Amino acid sequence: MGITVKNPGLFTTVQDEGRIGYQQYGVSPSGPMDARAFHLANLLVGNPLTEGALEMTLSGPSLDFDEDEIIAITGCDMSPEINGEAVPMYQALRVRKGDSLTFGFAAEGARGYLAFAGGLDIPLVMGSKATLPGKKLGGYQGRKLEKGDVIGFVSPKTDIPHLSERVLPQPVFPADEVVLRAIAGPQDDEFSREELRKFFWYSAKITDEYDRMGCRLKREEPLHHLGDGNIISDGIALGSVQVPTNGQPIIMLADRQTVGGYTKIATVITPDIGRLAQARPGMQLRFVRVSLETAQDICIREQEELETIRKEWEVE
Repeated sequence: MGITVKNPGLFTTVQDEGRIGYQQYGVSPSGPMDARAFHLANLLVGNPLTEGALEMTLSGPSLDFDEDEIIAITGCDMSPEINGEAVPMYQALRVRKGDSLTFGFAAEGARGYLAFAGGLDIPLVMGSKATLPGKKLGGYQGRKLEKGDVIGFVSPKTDIPHLSERVLPQPVFPADEVVLRAIAGPQDDEFSREELRKFFWYSAKITDEYDRMGCRLKREEPLHHLGDGNIISDGIALGSVQVPTNGQPIIMLADRQTVGGYTKIATVITPDIGRLAQARPGMQLRFVRVSLETAQDICIREQEELETIRKEWEVE
């Protein structure tokens, strides 16, 4: 007993925090594109931050519920409705057996998250429920959801502590420009000081070549390497900004390849990946340089904020 997919939406997958520890074997981590929205959805329904949820892109699915459950919807607004009536986002919601949850198209932003109290009954593959479609790995049969799919609940809830208090402010996503904080390197020495300055000074456009693997940018003036732009292949982190020989940057994302041989001029800090996840092709993108220490402080503050929210809703 759980949910039945009547319409899968544009690109809906099961994601959890990701498949950690397998990049050495060529397996990408996957996980949510907007980790903050994902984490908040799980907090709202009383799940561990790591529990699997649905990630929806641009348009969400239509789902029939075969059992009572508590859900939460976060990320971009896809006009969710239960039985034809609009329902709020960033709030814990009761859903009854026989109810239909539907979504439309996102007015702004790009990705939404749907969490279920108690979690989804998805088998672990390499310790994770995350879907990696390119390798047909994890999630629901290693792919995005399709019409007729049925997913069970692990431990559905009809009530959770402080249910009525589980409400969070809904963010507003930028419509024209997204600003990402980034650390220079690890191969920033492959560029002149002037080229590095240009990277952080001038904006670029998000192209249509943008998916869960990466986001290709278009600069009016390509970046120029000191050498030929190639390095001995090494590991690629989430947020790595590769600069191929054509001088047009690529930001590497959740389903990225595990190694690469292009210079990496910078690395987007982890908390800002969600900003990019909610951006769309055609928008302008600008990088702001921060130090490693500042990036660490930002990460710690975000973790502390999530922990504060969790403690507020713990059983008294």
